[in-house]
Amino acid sequence: MEQIISKMFQDFEAGKLTRRQLIQALALGMTAGPAAFAAAAAQKPAGQSTIPPPRSPAPWKTVWLDHVSYVVSDYRRSTAFYRDLMGWEIIHDDGQKQCTMKVGNVGGIIIRNRAGYPGLQEGTTQPAITGLIDHISWGVEPWDTARVKSELEKRGLDPQPDMVGKFQSFHLRDPDGWDLQISNQTDTSQL
Repeated sequence: MEQIISKMFQDFEAGKLTRRQLIQALALGMTAGPAAFAAAAAQKPAGQSTIPPPRSPAPWKTVWLDHVSYVVSDYRRSTAFYRDLMGWEIIHDDGQKQCTMKVGNVGGIIIRNRAGYPGLQEGTTQPAITGLIDHISWGVEPWDTARVKSELEKRGLDPQPDMVGKFQSFHLRDPDGWDLQISNQTDTSQL
C-alpha cells in the first residue's frame, strides 16, 4: 500500500493527478483499504500506470484505520480544538503528553506533544524527512455550506473555500498550522 500512496504523490507532483483526484483516492484508500487505492488509481485519466503489476497479495485486507498520530506543540490545545470543531471523542488522556481520540466511526487519532518525541531530538538516527502530507480532509455531516462557513468564522478561523461541482469544502489551519480540510464528502458513493 505504501508504494501505491507514494506513486499517487509522485503523479500529483508531476501534474498527472489533480489535487481533488489525489484527495479522493487517499480518502477512499483510508476507508476501504488497498483494493480501493488500486481501484482509484485505475480510474486516473493520465494514461497507463507505471506501477508494476501485483506479485502476491497479502493474506489480509485493511478493514479499519487504527489511528493517525499527530505530533503537536501543545497536545491539550490541539485535543480541545479537534474535540470542539470536529466532535472527536476523548478516549484516554494521560494528563502529561498525549491524548487518544475516537474519530467518529472511521478510526482513531493520537495527539501528542512534540517535546521529547523520538526523531525530533538532535543526534537522532531517524532518516531525514523526504516527503510530507499536504493536508487531511475530513467529511462531516450535516453539511450546509453557509452554516459550516459561519461556524468556522465564529470560531475565529479563516475558512478558504475549495468547491468543485458537488464537492464542497473549506481549508483552515489547526493550532499548529496544519492545513485541515472539512468537506461534504462522507462516503465513497460521491467519488
